[in-house]
Amino acid sequence: MSGRAKTAVSAFVGLCALHLGSQMVEPDGLVAELTQPLLMPALGATLLTATDDRGRLVRWTLCALAASWLGDTIPRFLEGDPAFLSLIGCFLLAQLAYIAGFWPFRREALPVQRPLTALGYLAALVGMVAWCREGAGALLAPVIVYGLNLSAMAALSTGVSTKAGIGGAIFLVSDSLIALHAFADIELPYRSFWVMSTYLAAQSLIVRAVVERPRSETGAWG
Repeated sequence: MSGRAKTAVSAFVGLCALHLGSQMVEPDGLVAELTQPLLMPALGATLLTATDDRGRLVRWTLCALAASWLGDTIPRFLEGDPAFLSLIGCFLLAQLAYIAGFWPFRREALPVQRPLTALGYLAALVGMVAWCREGAGALLAPVIVYGLNLSAMAALSTGVSTKAGIGGAIFLVSDSLIALHAFADIELPYRSFWVMSTYLAAQSLIVRAVVERPRSETGAWG
């Protein structure tokens, strides 16, 4: 690992520690507010410095991180349904970017290799929609659309590597925690900490898997 990459990784890890610590102490405090928009740019910097590959997989991953940054940033300037819809919209773009990046590896994905495993992703989606159906109201349709794309991303991520597949599965967990809080009134102790820790773990695992994927297999832009 180059010196630049080590510096980027150290900066990202430090930001994660500071942000997650603030989520434990004061979730709505100034430190949490200031550090959250810095997380995805810092993770993007680790990707850019950890590899000189600029193939399809890397570029779409950078697009996903950029859309995730928008999802971390824009909703804080809005309230109510517009804030939640902007969150869904930005992260839908992130999931679509990941799907585009993972698509060339679809034949290696677990649901293709072992079709019965697709039932697990389907069950997660159906379960989340069932829990949220009553509380979502008019937002149910966008929640379903987002859930379908999130599940597809998680399934396709298994084609990149086991590490990416774990990241995709954790992403499912993280977003499910948000949905269950918003629409099913399920409140976990330190909910914000668990949402952000799973979110950061998911994104970090996916980025690490992208870095580790052989350059010859990452493909051209398209």
